[in-house]
Amino acid sequence: MVDLFGWLISFFLLIALLVLVTYQLMCLAELEFDYLNPYDFSKRINSVMLPEFYTQAILTVFYLITGHWIMSFFCLPYLYFNFRLYRQKKHLIDVTEIFNMLAWEKKQRLVKLFYLVSTLFFSVFWMIYTTLEDHNE
Repeated sequence: MVDLFGWLISFFLLIALLVLVTYQLMCLAELEFDYLNPYDFSKRINSVMLPEFYTQAILTVFYLITGHWIMSFFCLPYLYFNFRLYRQKKHLIDVTEIFNMLAWEKKQRLVKLFYLVSTLFFSVFWMIYTTLEDHNE
């Protein structure tokens, strides 16, 4: 039963990450269609970047602590990508360069979204498997 609660916590952390990345994609779409000015856009995106990084780090460490090694290894590339962005100081959006980087930023967020959806799929699979395994005992 404890393992099921661990999967539920990871499920909610993944949902939080999906919400953050979807919010960033919506802001990118608003900027692209000229509903939002670049200053407000960069302010909105930059305010959610560090919470996204922290949530991903917490999720990876949570998988390590709970002993879900496969899921923690699955989360490591995304965590490494975020860490590399942070170390190179490319995690924040520059107001003056946003229109030059718009296509790259959208592609980056879409890859993150696909990666998180696949992680959510595996997490739900393991949660159901754990529930069925606990039910059979």
